[in-house]
Amino acid sequence: MIFKETALKGVYIIEIEAIKDERGFFARSFCRKEFEKYGLNSNIVQCNISYNKKKGTLRGMHYQVKPHEEAKIVSCVKGSIYDVIIDLQPDSPTCYQWFAVELSAENYKMLYIHEGFAHGFQTLEDNTVVYYQMSEFYHPECAAGVRWDDPAFNIEWPDDERIIAVKDLQYPEVSS
Repeated sequence: MIFKETALKGVYIIEIEAIKDERGFFARSFCRKEFEKYGLNSNIVQCNISYNKKKGTLRGMHYQVKPHEEAKIVSCVKGSIYDVIIDLQPDSPTCYQWFAVELSAENYKMLYIHEGFAHGFQTLEDNTVVYYQMSEFYHPECAAGVRWDDPAFNIEWPDDERIIAVKDLQYPEVSS
């Protein structure tokens, strides 16, 4: 696996190293030893799938607060997404900065998201499937979010018609 650090500390794009032959290829998508080598949380306790019927579906920006903050490994196993994270760590030099990457079934990239970051995505194709590996169990009392279009972040989203859940539209702006 190839770990590429982003401008946001603790966030990595992970690429597979495919071993190819006439049948196709084989590659690792997770290795506890390699994650620990980079100081990443390798404690995977839950895996989730998000099926998204329509292009333009936007989910986010979600996170869990203390004491149940979570690290995530996100990949797209069918279709493609514009994956976005926001650093919400108050003491971080990159607080309120965002990062985006396209994850797809074609590029096999994954995004490792450190604790203290909000996460969301917008689908770029119909029938897109996103796969999550989580370091913490879901705790509804710790679930939180910020607005996907909050001017404090100024995220540049794809110019598509969007489908957004009412819950995601009701998150507060950080400046409010």
